[in-house]
Order: sequence, then C-alpha cells, then structure tokens
Amino acid sequence: MNAPVKKSATEQAEPVASPDAATVEAPPPKKKRSVGRLALMVGLPVILLGGGAYFYLTGGRFIDTDNAYVQQSKVSLSSDVAGRIVSVAVKDNEAVKAGDTLFTIDAEPYRIALNQADAALAAARVNVEQLRVGLEVAKAKLQSANATLEIRQKDWDRKTALQTQGVTAIASLDDARLALQTAQSTVALEEQDVANATAALGGNPSIKTDEHPTVRAALAARDNAARNLDKTTVVAPAAGIVSQVGSLNVGQFVATGVTIATLVETEQSWVEANFKETQLTGMTIGMPAEVTVDAFPGVALKGHIQSIGAATGAEFALIPAQNATGNWVKVVQRIPVRISLEGTDQQLLRAGMSAGVRIDTAAETKAE
Repeated sequence: MNAPVKKSATEQAEPVASPDAATVEAPPPKKKRSVGRLALMVGLPVILLGGGAYFYLTGGRFIDTDNAYVQQSKVSLSSDVAGRIVSVAVKDNEAVKAGDTLFTIDAEPYRIALNQADAALAAARVNVEQLRVGLEVAKAKLQSANATLEIRQKDWDRKTALQTQGVTAIASLDDARLALQTAQSTVALEEQDVANATAALGGNPSIKTDEHPTVRAALAARDNAARNLDKTTVVAPAAGIVSQVGSLNVGQFVATGVTIATLVETEQSWVEANFKETQLTGMTIGMPAEVTVDAFPGVALKGHIQSIGAATGAEFALIPAQNATGNWVKVVQRIPVRISLEGTDQQLLRAGMSAGVRIDTAAETKAE
C-alpha cells in the first residue's frame, strides 16, 4: 500500500481558487441617515426652546380654580295673607313667567272685609258732612248770641245813664246787669262751640271731605282690604322655574309669610369662584374670565370679574374659627369672587352646577 504524499508548507498555504470567485459582488455601501431623524434632532431643541420661552413670558398670567359653582337668584314664595288654598296652577320644576298665577287662596273672607271697609268709608264721609253742618249751626248760634249781647249792652248803657242823671234808682240796674252778664256768657259758650266744630274738621273749615283724617284712615283701611283681596291670588314675582311645590295642595291652610315653594330665576346666572387668598394678587374687577361647566364639556362661557368678596368664607360661617390660643394649623383661606357671565348660553345653567374658572390677569381691562 502506497504511503500518502505529504504537501509542502507552500502548497498548504495557497488557497484553492473557486471557479465562481470572479462573479461575487462587493458589499453595498452604508445607507445615509434618514431625513426624519435629522428633522427630529433639529426640531426638538427648537420646540423645547419655544415652549420654555412661552411659559417664561406667560407664567402667572392665568389664574384658575375648579372650586366654583353656578349661582342663580332664589326667591322664597309665600302668601301675604292667610287662608285655605282653593286651586294650584303649577307643578314642580315648571317654568313660569313673571305674573303667572301660582295658586289662589279662598277670597270670600277678604271680599267681606272689603265690603265692610267700603261701608266704614261711607260712614266717615257722612260724619265729616255732619261736622260741617255742626260748624254752621255753631256759627249761627254765635251770631244770635252776639246780637243778644249787643241789645243787652245798649239796655245796660241806657239804664246806667238814667241812673247817673238820678232818674232811676241804683236797684233798677240789677236786672240789666244780670241780663248783660248772661248774654256775655252765652257768647263765650257759643264761641267755644264754634272752636270745637272747627277742630273737628281738622282746624280747616274748608277742608275737602277725603282729606279729613277720619276719611283718610277709612280710605287706608279700604285700600288694605282691597290689597288683601288681591293677594289671595299668588303670582310669580319673576321668570324662572318653580321648585318644591309638593306641599301646595287644595284645602291646605297657609299662614302669612311661611315659605311654601321656591322660585329659581334662570334668566340671570353668575359663577361664584372660591380662589385661594394667594391667587388674589393682581386680580382686579373687570378682568376677563373663561368659565367651563362640568355638565357641558367643551363649552366655554365668557365672563368677567364683577366683584371680589369682602371676607373669606370662614368669616361668614355660623361659628367662625378662633385661633387665639396658638394651637392651630395655618390653612390657606379662600375668597369668593363673583364672575358675571356674558351671552345667552347661560339659559341652560342650573344653580349649584360645578364649574371651573380661568382668569386672564394680563389682558387689558377696565374696572366696572
């Protein structure tokens, strides 16, 4: 068996050329960086710088809070007169206009009272006319008394002259003196009667009948009776929505001034925003505000600051906090700020809705 022939080192180092080596292509060149990556590298710093500049320039310009609520005027409905309800014209949460009838009270007792007041007024006018007649009678009696006094005075003067001449005795003058004194007393009494009759006419004999104090009092009583009769029909004082009318039932007795329903005036709404006391710096009346209501997401209402509260909410509490002992924790207080709304979108608002308020403190505004 022949032994294998060993190859030299040179022969072993030479690679054996493949017949397809000439046809192998060179590796492709590296791809260039994408345009998007370059734009991102350039644009990102620009965006960051622009955002930083914006927040630097506008930092502190806007003040906002979500501690805000829609407010509307609420009127407590009650009756000015007492009585039993005979009809109810509204239902709970029904919209009404100013002057619409809400309910009526039995008017018969007040109609009777009005008739009595009319009768008292007529009697007062008759009484004044009687006082006029009494004054004229007193004047006539005074005139008659003065005439009698004049006769008695002449008789006294004549008899005194005769007595001086010695024609008559002194005793004959007694009757004339008594008659003169009686006439004088009568005149004094009649003058007093005239004064009394004049005083009964208010010190003015020519006073008009309806201007006499007695007649004026009767007129006032009659007007009050007419007002009470008119108040038996309770009407809405303003436009809005009537609530809490469940206690209005026919036959129910209502007392004067007792609240039996509530009217919420929906035509005028505002927002009461409770800002922190540290947010009030630079806040003035008239600054524009943007209001968002939780019930209407995406809807922004325009408004402005109408007023700033005179005290914190704690000051109006039933029992204000007393921190005089030194045992206390400082808490940031809130000041109510009233935001007046603009536009007609507020018609959909309801009292008590949660809202958010944003104040632009850098806008040019004019205080109201």
